[in-house]
Amino acid sequence: MKKLVLTAASLSIAATLSAHAADISTPPMIYDQPVAEQPHYGEMKSAGGWYLRGDLGASWNSLRGIDYAVNGGSNVFVSQKLKSNFSFGAGVGYQVTKRLRSDLTLDYLTKSDFTGSTVGDCAAAAGTGPDCTSRDIASFSAWSLLANTYVDLFTYGRVTGYVGAGLGASYVNWGDLSNTACETALLTNCDATVVHGGSSGWRATAALMAGSSVKITCALSADVGYRYRYIAGGRMFQLAYGAGPGYAEAIHSHEGKAGLRYSFGGCAEHETPAYLTPQLPPVYK
Repeated sequence: MKKLVLTAASLSIAATLSAHAADISTPPMIYDQPVAEQPHYGEMKSAGGWYLRGDLGASWNSLRGIDYAVNGGSNVFVSQKLKSNFSFGAGVGYQVTKRLRSDLTLDYLTKSDFTGSTVGDCAAAAGTGPDCTSRDIASFSAWSLLANTYVDLFTYGRVTGYVGAGLGASYVNWGDLSNTACETALLTNCDATVVHGGSSGWRATAALMAGSSVKITCALSADVGYRYRYIAGGRMFQLAYGAGPGYAEAIHSHEGKAGLRYSFGGCAEHETPAYLTPQLPPVYK
């Protein structure tokens, strides 16, 4: 009986010592919470860069007045209307800073029909004939070269709003003016049509712009906006049969336009880091 009790006690002590030894050699593993590392981004690319642009537009035009020499004096048009026309153009520019850019644009203003009228004496000598009213027909077109600067006011998502201004010159081409004078009281009684040669030349030009651009890709943007264009006045038609030359006042144009702008300067975007699942090293306690 004593041997049995001693044997049981010995086995109990051996089991206890073995358990303590296991605790010392293989402590339990406890995992700490991972510490989030700050993501690493690549270098920011420059916002500057060259770009090309192309635009299409529709213009509503107005001409405020025309005067001309006649019979040793002068007269004015009592009515004048310059119809709407289209424009298309291209340009090259540079993004100076994130908010400032400049470009040089060349636009062609398509043919716009002109109609007007004058009132005067039908006779060659003033005061010797009945009153006459004329119908005058001509055309207008131009090439417009502008140096422009724009300021980006805000950016919301892919949309950027801007304002701008431009200065330059336009080469104006007035077509021949056809003048047909008819007796005011009897419009079927008309003189033969007189043709005055049109005039061409450079005119000082200024513009104001506002609009927004929408990013399609990091390099390609669509542009939609408004442009007011001022073209200074100048000679419109030449002398013919004692009347002329004629001088037109400034042309005012209100234009809605749309176009595309492609940048060669890269994208001002940072590198997006790849997400890696953190490896949790064991901590022994």
